[in-house]
Amino acid sequence: MALMALNSPVPTAMWQGRLLTVAGLALLPWIGYLAATLPPAEAAAWMALDLLEALCLLTAGTRLVRGGCGHRLAAAGAALLLTADACADLLTSAPGPEFAAAAAMAVCAELPLAALCVTLARRSPRPRARANRGL
Repeated sequence: MALMALNSPVPTAMWQGRLLTVAGLALLPWIGYLAATLPPAEAAAWMALDLLEALCLLTAGTRLVRGGCGHRLAAAGAALLLTADACADLLTSAPGPEFAAAAAMAVCAELPLAALCVTLARRSPRPRARANRGL
């Protein structure tokens, strides 16, 4: 029975939506960490950026999971914010381990997620099924 569950087809939009939703939820504890560890003025800027990212990822993800087609604008916003976050992290990190961590985060998480969001934002919406009018 476990093999059937692993082999059952999952629509592409479903796993993409789940991935975006999980990524958006994963940002929430990170925002709390930033609030606790950074100076208030610096924390406010980074928290606002990450909160907007989380909002866009959660919006796009939940709309994809529900099968709606209203995910495109949120995915485009997430792509823009994730790319800006990766650039800002790289440009503001100190040389050494901090830069290595920022580069790893950009290459392994932020930029691939941004690329997925660009793909989703460019995807044309699915045509809606026509209602059966008794024919």
